[in-house]
Order: sequence, then structure tokens, then C-alpha cells
Amino acid sequence: MGHVQDRWYRPARDKEAGKPILNARGKPVLEKTELHGKGMRYKVRYLDPDGNEKSRSYPDRCRKQAEDFLRDVESDLRQGSYINPDAGRITFKSYAEKWLDGQTFDETTREITERRMNSQVFPYFEQKVLSDIRPTDIRGWIRWMQQAKKASSYQSVCFAHVSAIFTAAVDDKLIISNPCQVRSVRRPKPDERKVVPWSRVFVKKMHLAMPDRYKLVVPIGAGCGPRQGEIFGLGVDAINRDDMVLRLVRQVRQVRGQLVYALPKRGKTRDVPLSRGLLRLIDEHMERFPPVSVTLPWREPAGEPVTVDLLLTTPDGQALKRRDFNEKVWHVARRAAGMVAATRDDGMHALRHHYASVLLDAGESIKALSEYLGHTDPGFTLRTYTHLMPSSGERTRRAIDREWGTAEDQQERPDGLETA
Repeated sequence: MGHVQDRWYRPARDKEAGKPILNARGKPVLEKTELHGKGMRYKVRYLDPDGNEKSRSYPDRCRKQAEDFLRDVESDLRQGSYINPDAGRITFKSYAEKWLDGQTFDETTREITERRMNSQVFPYFEQKVLSDIRPTDIRGWIRWMQQAKKASSYQSVCFAHVSAIFTAAVDDKLIISNPCQVRSVRRPKPDERKVVPWSRVFVKKMHLAMPDRYKLVVPIGAGCGPRQGEIFGLGVDAINRDDMVLRLVRQVRQVRGQLVYALPKRGKTRDVPLSRGLLRLIDEHMERFPPVSVTLPWREPAGEPVTVDLLLTTPDGQALKRRDFNEKVWHVARRAAGMVAATRDDGMHALRHHYASVLLDAGESIKALSEYLGHTDPGFTLRTYTHLMPSSGERTRRAIDREWGTAEDQQERPDGLETA
């Protein structure tokens, strides 16, 4: 059992009898110790589960707090939920850096996570002691990001990092609970934005506006749905003429400022149906711009060198860099195609959304689309694109028009997919 020691007073003892001196009510008479008035007055002493003595000190007039602390400790010891109160007495930044070092992220994800931590987390929490951070601090941090006009989706990702760090600290028995996971803390949620796919007409305009060397980007993106890095990583080995599929097995990405080859996002390699028309465009491109053998390290700058005969390269035979391509090619072509007020939704990912809209309009299943897009969860695909699926009423009208309508009735409807 633990106890609370009063360091300023002790029971007086009869020097001759060696017994405690009691007052008229039978209580011990107290006398000042040599420590009276110096430092903390109350010291809580107890044994941890390993039999080691632990203590915590409290100032004068705080005996009740000391007793409450001892009561909580003894309750935790009985229930087997005891955590050393001093275990979490390290700065948030120190523990967060250890947490980050222990993650099995790929290098690009690690680099992005480090940037978020340095930008939005450490400036607010770095000097705070881990065990001292309370829900009110989390609420203040969220408000701080809001005042800095950070996008809600960005806030959400940063919050997920911080919550994961506190969960790890709970698992490591440094703190009792995660201050992010209480009802009074409202987790930032990304804005719910419906995907608005580009029309077929605008996709064609983009195709025409692209420089000849990079025209293939548009039909590949709109006709197979790969991500930008996967398009940049397409090699001759991606073309399977026997099965008529495009094999998406790698991407080009930038790690610590250097281009590398890597598996597609979340390691989702996949085969996507390849139409004859698209194969013809690929062959025409390779005739005009023969594939170039490009060697890059695998996964990280120090990785093993891998050589791929890339379909798309710079004029000097180098792999494409995302930022350079976007600024010098994509944005220029987009303006030439007539788009003035572009948003972040009008990057190359727009081709991927267009691909999804075309397949859903043609009646393709969510499960198949999810596989072609490389999503790990068909539910995510459904949540993202469900509003693009033809309604049952529209399918009924089209079916009846095929049976009873005229040629004019059966023309494709002006539903936004056919207009600019």
C-alpha cells in the first residue's frame, strides 16, 4: 500500500519514553522537520508492479490532490491498468520522431508525412510534454489550422497522423488515453465534393492541344485510367497483345528529389483492358517516338538500378518529372484547349475520372471499375462515383427507345458527357 508523506511535519515523540506524543483528542502532536518550508510538502510513495518504489510530490495545501493521485494509482494497480506517470514526460516531438522512424512507409509517403509534421504539427506541439497534452490542446490545434486556412482534407490527414502517434503512445504505455479520441474533439472531415468528369469533347480538345511527343498521355489516361506516375512508368513490357491488356506494374515517382521506379500505389499491379483503337495509337506513337531505355533506382535513391524501355520520355531521353510536366506541358495544353479557370481537380487525374464515367455510363460494374483503377476497396469506388451511375429510370427509357424509338430518339443524350 502506498501513503502520502508530509515532509514538513512529523509526529513528535517523547524523548525519554520514545513514544508518540498525543493531544487531548488522542491524535499525534506534529512538529516541524528540518525540511519545513523547503520544496514540495507532500510526497506520494508507492510500489509499481515490478516492486520499484515510485513517488510524486505536491506543494503545500495540495494534500487532497496527493491523496486523489494515490487513490487513482492504487485503483489502476488493482485493475492491471497502471501506467508510470513519468513515462510520458518526454516532448511530443521526440516521441513523434521515434514513431515516424518506426513506420514502414514507402519513401515518398515518409517524405510527405515529414513535411506535414514539420509544417502543421511540430510548430504547435513540439515543446509540449506528451503526457500533458489534453483534448483542449487538440481542439486548439485544429482551430489553429482552420485559422491558417488549411484545406479540410489536409487538416484531416494531419489529424490522422497526430491521433496515430497518441495511439502508439497508449500502446507503449506512456499515456493512459488518446486525447484525439474523445467526444469533445471533432475530427476534421474532408469536404464532400462530387467528381465532375470532363466531357468527351473537352478530352478530345486536350488531345489536340498536347504536343505531339506527349499526345499519347490523353488516350492512355482516358482509355485505361492509370495514375500520372503509372503513365510515366509505362514501358514496352506493359503491352500484352495476346490478351489485349495494358499491364500496370510500376510508376515513376520522386523520392528525396530523385526519380525512382516503384510499384503502383499500395502495390496494386493490375491488367486493364486495352482496346484496338488505343493499341493503334500506342503503335503510332512508338513509330514516331521510339521507346527509350531509362535506368532508375528501384523504390529509393539507393535502390537497385532497373532499366525500362519507356513509352514517354523527355526530348533528351529522360523519365518525366511530375512538376515539370504539369507546368510546362499539361497546364499549357489545358489553357490552349480553352480552360481558363482551372482548379486542382483539372490535373491529369481528370482523365482517370473521365475513364470511370465512361465505363459506368456503358454499364460496367463497380467491382470491375475498382479493379481497373487499382482501388483496394470497391466501396471507395462506389462512394466516389455513385452519382455518375445511370439511374434505373434512364436505363429504362434508353431500353424502350431502342425498341420503339426512332433513330433521332436513340441518339446519345446530352447529359454532360457529350457537351463541352
